[in-house]
Amino acid sequence: MPDVVSKHAPINPSRLQAMMEELSAFGGGPDGSMNRLTLSKEDGAARNWLGRWFASNGFVQAVDAIGNQFGSLSLAGANAPVIMVGSHVDSQPNGGRFDGALGVVSACEAVLAVSERLKAENKLSACNFQVVNWTNEEGARFQPSLLGSSVFAGAAELEWALDRADGDGVTVRQSLEQIGYAGGDKIALPDALIELHIEGDKVLFEASEKFGIFTRFWGATKYRLAFLGRQAHTGPTPMAERRDALLGAAYLIADLKEIAGERGSDLHTSVGRLEVFPNSPNTVPSEAVLFIELRSGSPDVLAEAERMMKIRMEAAAKKAGVTYEIRAIDRRKAGRFFPGLISLAERMVANYGETARHLDTIGGHDAVAMSSVCPSIVLAVRSRDGVIHHPTEFTSAEDQAFGTQVLADMLYAIASEGLQAANPKGAAA
Repeated sequence: MPDVVSKHAPINPSRLQAMMEELSAFGGGPDGSMNRLTLSKEDGAARNWLGRWFASNGFVQAVDAIGNQFGSLSLAGANAPVIMVGSHVDSQPNGGRFDGALGVVSACEAVLAVSERLKAENKLSACNFQVVNWTNEEGARFQPSLLGSSVFAGAAELEWALDRADGDGVTVRQSLEQIGYAGGDKIALPDALIELHIEGDKVLFEASEKFGIFTRFWGATKYRLAFLGRQAHTGPTPMAERRDALLGAAYLIADLKEIAGERGSDLHTSVGRLEVFPNSPNTVPSEAVLFIELRSGSPDVLAEAERMMKIRMEAAAKKAGVTYEIRAIDRRKAGRFFPGLISLAERMVANYGETARHLDTIGGHDAVAMSSVCPSIVLAVRSRDGVIHHPTEFTSAEDQAFGTQVLADMLYAIASEGLQAANPKGAAA
């Protein structure tokens, strides 16, 4: 990166990397894997580490009722605008160590860098900052994903969210109590939210570009669907008499792939989790529960895919001689991020002679949930080969530093100019 001038708040790359390494120890494996499921003991240890960092650097910690963890730094006094920045530290099972975690660590470093710059200039900030670590972004242990941010944004009821249970029947409420993060603090909505993330695709990597801006997010429809058959012995039970729930699931899984193929790149479908009961080699399954996802940037495509899925659902059950029941449906609308923040990010990146490629995010982010209640954006740094949710997930230290520097510069611009920096003339919401 070139020498910084007055419009920059220089970060400390060594400090950033030290933080990433420290955080990666909680649930990290020698092969690069990360197993830090939300509200697990590993997640609790990571949260405690973050809390200690807050305390050591003058941030005031708060935890709300769904366990979202906040660290506030008051640089402008009471009643000033609040800019929230951060992501999540929970991971997928056998996932990677950059997804989410980089967003939290970069938020800490960026806010600290801005604070140091303002202090060196003896300048009063136009806003206060708040680092956030959202609860259950991944949706691996508890469904749906984006749980903490959805409750915070008012899109999900708190009691309903607290009662979500994992595969072992343990609820969010119980898990928060177990790790000591059943909070009660009331946190106001911020005036803006900025989230840095790895791209999770290979567009930037293949284009040899450092930085992207997610300008549009896809919608998602998620079903928890159970096929119901009859338990029987796999040996003597005649084939014609079997009511195999797993067979019904298999038919539908194949059909979902076909539905996606009919829509080309505009539709993604998946069954990422399958629960079979009694799950014994010698027993015809009596129950098969599918966790189905349909994703598209087009509401019409998403609606048509759901209609087709329901038809195939009926056909699969009939073909297998079983019944089915829908146990849960979660929906997330497609939309766009805030133009003023997009423009601000573009200007900051241009200061380094780099471009900011506009991207779609197909996966969900907490900023998606928050976009309905405050100006929000997700920034992207490249991930090697586009890998995400896998132990080989990797973003270089240089790219981490560059993304964090752009983030710091955006925050410094808002601290210097006020919210107008993120809402220039002509930028419509």
